Amino acid sequence: MDVVKQAEAFELKPLTFKTTSERIEASREVKALILGVNEIYKTSKDQKLMDLMKRLTAIKQKIEKRLKGRPLQA
Repeated sequence: MDVVKQAEAFELKPLTFKTTSERIEASREVKALILGVNEIYKTSKDQKLMDLMKRLTAIKQKIEKRLKGRPLQA
């Protein structure tokens, strides 16, 4: 259950990533946390774990959206 505590701690920390490398690190970290929680979820089927994974996925999508930037206007 150490992964669950890490995931909850990541969720509570402020999401202010100033540089691209910080965003990449955060994206990789949250991906690893999601996969770790998923392994636990596979055995327990606890709905709280699924909700945690959904919240982490939303955070990951925000980070990745910021990484990709805005599309160029033609």
